[in-house]
Amino acid sequence: MPSPYRALFAAPGSKGFSAAGFLGRMPLSMMGIGVVTMISQLTGRYGLAGALSATIALSAAALGPQISRLVDRHGQRRVLRPATLFALTAAAALLLAAHYDWPDWVLFVCSAGIGCVPSLGAMTRARWANLYRDTPQLHTAYAFESVVDEVCFIFGPIISIGVSTVWFPEAGPLLAAVFLALGVFWLTAQRATEPEPHPHEQHSGGSALRAAGLQVLVATFVATGAIFGAVDVVTVAFAEEQGHKAAASVVLALYAAGSCVAGVVFGLLRFTGAAERRWLLGICAMAVSMIPLLLVGNLPFLAVALFVAGLSIAPTMITTMSLIEQHVPRAKLTEGMTWVSTGLAVGIALGSSVSGWVIDAAGARAGYGVPAVSGAVAVAVGFLGYRRLSRPAPQRGGSHEHHSEREERHVA
Repeated sequence: MPSPYRALFAAPGSKGFSAAGFLGRMPLSMMGIGVVTMISQLTGRYGLAGALSATIALSAAALGPQISRLVDRHGQRRVLRPATLFALTAAAALLLAAHYDWPDWVLFVCSAGIGCVPSLGAMTRARWANLYRDTPQLHTAYAFESVVDEVCFIFGPIISIGVSTVWFPEAGPLLAAVFLALGVFWLTAQRATEPEPHPHEQHSGGSALRAAGLQVLVATFVATGAIFGAVDVVTVAFAEEQGHKAAASVVLALYAAGSCVAGVVFGLLRFTGAAERRWLLGICAMAVSMIPLLLVGNLPFLAVALFVAGLSIAPTMITTMSLIEQHVPRAKLTEGMTWVSTGLAVGIALGSSVSGWVIDAAGARAGYGVPAVSGAVAVAVGFLGYRRLSRPAPQRGGSHEHHSEREERHVA
């Protein structure tokens, strides 16, 4: 590991919470696809399987920011453990309902309950921010976390699908639940690195989404999420049209691998210019990288095009986290990070649905028009909101700074 990354873990407790965060984040990429695999094997109803997966995603998008807001107010340990127990109970009920062929409405209720799962990525990033705020190491830490995200998305679906097909249908979601339990309870046992809660600041300040800069980031990432959701669905359909459906997982893994490589390199660099300019450049690069997909004629060309497209993902996500840290009050940092994930989740659901309709109507190659259009929308929103990102954010301090820095908030 390059020296800047080694230096990250010189801080006491950093290895422990990053390892726990990695383990607890695996279900993010395992649960949805695991439910699809389980339901399709048990019932053969792919429509039901997809609807349940979408229910989990949309429920997590709705509940995630509220859970993170409670975390900022009361602390990670006090909130994450009961929220996780609720999600685990819902997951156990879903496995039983699927195994014993209970009514569909029970499956949907249980799937909605799984959405109570906390955002471990936001929790670990908040701990890094607590350790390295206003230092160059924070940029490297966010880069490391983006690489961890991509590793989860490379290996999580493969593991989930593999154990469900080799062992038993419920194995994928069950293993995801085990990872979640171990990760959350391991993370919350580490009190020394837990960010200090800010109950009074949270109570008086309202939602983090009131920050104008965060609104721009979330709106842009709805369009960005549509890119991701559409690329996944269309790539599977394109591979099936080519007669090699199984190759879709390898091609999509290369998409994530491109992001992973770029994230490692980006974390080694040091920047002095305005972060919002790098962010807008990243959004533009993501949009432009979708254009070659409209010209794909075979899987090898698609694999290369997606690997190149992936190179812009992690740098853009890393810069986004830096902007959140600049525009959201410290007392609401976890909630702010979760709102971006919510925007992505909503976008993924939209992109998946719209691309499915396009594929049914005009074929897989036409489906790549959806991520291309989504990229153009992301660029438009980014340019329209650029001035909001360029403005300094007021009151970035926590509750202990709220009164003493009120008159200085224009320099925060």
